[in-house]
Amino acid sequence: MLGMLTPKHAARLADAGLDFYNHNVDTSPEFYRSINTTRTLQEPIDTLTPVRQAGIKICCGGIIGIGDDAEDRLSMLLLLANLPNHPESIRIKLWNEVNGVPVRFTAERPDPIALVRLVATARIMIPNSVIRLAAGREYMTDELQALCFLAGANSIFVGDVLLTTKNPQVDRDASVLARLGIMSDPLKSSRTMGVARASHQRR
Repeated sequence: MLGMLTPKHAARLADAGLDFYNHNVDTSPEFYRSINTTRTLQEPIDTLTPVRQAGIKICCGGIIGIGDDAEDRLSMLLLLANLPNHPESIRIKLWNEVNGVPVRFTAERPDPIALVRLVATARIMIPNSVIRLAAGREYMTDELQALCFLAGANSIFVGDVLLTTKNPQVDRDASVLARLGIMSDPLKSSRTMGVARASHQRR
C-alpha cells in the first residue's frame, strides 16, 4: 500500500511491471472528514489520474460500517461512477474491528440486505467493473455471500489473511462456490492480488 503517487512514481511502477494499483476512496465526500483528518478526499482521487495515465489498472472502492449510512454509500458509488474512467475493479469492504481504533466503538455492522442492495447498485452504476467482496467476509454468512453474487458481485479475495484482517478459509470459499454452481477462475498472474474471479454457470 504505497498511498499517493506522483506521475513519476506511477511511471516507475509501470516500468517495473505493475499492472494493478489499489487506492481506495473509502467513503463518501460528505463523510470523509469524519474518518480521516490528515488528508482530504481529493488527494486519493488525484492519485488515480497518474496511475491511469501510466497504463496501470485501478482497483478502488470503500469501507462500509464505519458510521456511514445508505446515502454515504450511494454517494461513494456516485463518486466512482463519475470518474473519467471507471476503475477496472471495485472493492467493497466491511469494517473489521481493530483494537485502538475509535470507530469500533460507534459503528454498527450494516444490515445484510443493505449490503446486497449496495452490490446491486454498484453493478448497475458501474457495469463493466469487477465487483470484489474484500475484507470483512468472515462476518458474512454463506447465504449473504450467495445473495451478493446474485446481485452482481463477481470476485472475492482469497486467502486466510488479508493484510492484518482475517478472511474465510479457502476450503469454505470453495464449498460455497461449489454449492452455488459457480466456477472459480483463479487469475494466473501473481500480481493480481490473489483474487478468484467467479462466473455463473447455468446447469
